[in-house]
Amino acid sequence: MIKKLSMHLGQYKKYVVLIPFLVFLDVLSELSIPLLMSRIVDVGIVNSDIGYIARIGLYMVLLACAAIFFGVLNMKYTSLASQGFGANLREALFSRVQEFSFNNIDRFSTASLVTRLTNDVNNLQFTFMMVLRMLLRAPMMLIIAFFLAFSINARLSIILAIAIPLLSVSVWLILSRAVKLFTPVQQKIDNLNRIVQENLIGIRVVKSFVREDHEKEKFREANDDYTQTAINAISLAILNMPVMMLVMNGATLAIIWFGGNMVYFGDLGAGELVSFISYVMQILFSVMMISMIFLLSARAQASGERVVEVLDTNIDIRDSDQPKVSMAGNASENKTGKGKVEFRNVSFKYNQSGSGEDVLTNISFAAKPGEVVAIIGGTGTGKSTLVNLIPRLYDVTEGAVLVDDVDVRDYELEKLRDLTGVVLQKNTLFSGSIRENILWGNHDASQEEIETACRDAQAYDFISSFPNGFDTELGQGGVNLSGGQKQRLCIARAMLKKPAILILDDSTSAVDTATEAKIRESFYRNLADTTVFIIAQRISSVRDADTIIVLDDGKISGMGTHQQLLESNEIYKEINLSQQEGVLVNE
Repeated sequence: MIKKLSMHLGQYKKYVVLIPFLVFLDVLSELSIPLLMSRIVDVGIVNSDIGYIARIGLYMVLLACAAIFFGVLNMKYTSLASQGFGANLREALFSRVQEFSFNNIDRFSTASLVTRLTNDVNNLQFTFMMVLRMLLRAPMMLIIAFFLAFSINARLSIILAIAIPLLSVSVWLILSRAVKLFTPVQQKIDNLNRIVQENLIGIRVVKSFVREDHEKEKFREANDDYTQTAINAISLAILNMPVMMLVMNGATLAIIWFGGNMVYFGDLGAGELVSFISYVMQILFSVMMISMIFLLSARAQASGERVVEVLDTNIDIRDSDQPKVSMAGNASENKTGKGKVEFRNVSFKYNQSGSGEDVLTNISFAAKPGEVVAIIGGTGTGKSTLVNLIPRLYDVTEGAVLVDDVDVRDYELEKLRDLTGVVLQKNTLFSGSIRENILWGNHDASQEEIETACRDAQAYDFISSFPNGFDTELGQGGVNLSGGQKQRLCIARAMLKKPAILILDDSTSAVDTATEAKIRESFYRNLADTTVFIIAQRISSVRDADTIIVLDDGKISGMGTHQQLLESNEIYKEINLSQQEGVLVNE
């Protein structure tokens, strides 16, 4: 794990190399001061030599300034290295998530990915900073202080030689058990973030159903669960401090007792005892720092494993080693290609390991360039799954999907998705202006092209009604727009792309029938060369399609024109009849 994470140090490795040298100079300067202090006490004061005292005192001041100087440099470069490491790691995680297929994304909840990109990375970043700042300093301080204490009096050093191993074993036993308790803490944070995220996204629904009290109770339970789990982990870890203080204070008392006797009998100078006790305090402080680092590392280990899990996730949809169709290789061809789509004996299941039932079974059909293909069927029959296979958002389990007679798995993903425009079931807009959102379809589009796409999507009128027009700022997810307005903006964004294949996944459900008819008319008028796939629930939305596919339980129940299916397909006739009855009742 450490090896994988250290790869993200990048350009900050130079600081990691420099920091140990600075720490060594800092420690050496600081630990020389007590030794000089003992000389002032045992030589300068005993001999009443003011000049000696002043000279040694000046050396102490210079050493203190040197320790401060090297300490400040250490903190500066430590901060640069840790902040840079955190930035690189977040960028690597975000880039990795961008490569995820839908199947990969399904493995992690959104809240969990947010926690890993924020809280887990912050844990690692802070721990890395403390490791550079303290874990290098503390062992150096401990070792050098011990040898300086040994040089003052070897017999007193025996006490430290016993206390330090005893303390190290005690700390290791406590913290090795605490490590296992911090993984559930991070999982509880995931759950807490999920509840907050769901509440904020669905706040209008919460208020509409007057469920604020229910949401408060749900949050309280999750918050209490997280708090208790964190307390359980920390309660064990904090035993470290009392054990450490007990051992080190016991060692200090023994040193004062035996050292005092040595001073009394003239075997040890008073200044030497003061210096020895100073080094004992330095050793105590070093052990405290090491203990704190181990405590931080216990939690960082849990965070590191979660971060590495994302980085190590096997991306199941990738470009082939030698794609037959790529962006570079086809630069001279029409950007949007022809748009022919063919399904050959396609079967699909979400669990790619082989278990579970097929969502789609033995699907075969072909759509010619420029055709409008409609897909209709009951809820859960696999309509959205079918069209998601075209831009390779999922990979087929069996069979093949071909675009322009080439298996989609032989396309470079960027090229394949460049050929395809998608308006998904859930209308997604981003914070920013209306113009910025529409330009996702083609960031080089002119104002005239933007306006044409918006007119075709029947979005121009409502955009013009806003005081700032296309520069109107959208709230998160387009919260300041109605459902129908969001759908029309998403359609305009896809139409601006001028793709070879346009997929509309129930994307006019919030639009009235008259507006929907105008949008369909624009498809026939301005996207005559584009192959259009329409998923819809209303017969009126699909009746003019060149081919209508009726899905039932993941299989093709019927295929043909509106009139052909009315004559030959019972499911289509039932759907049509139920909607006709609805119209008659309303009339």
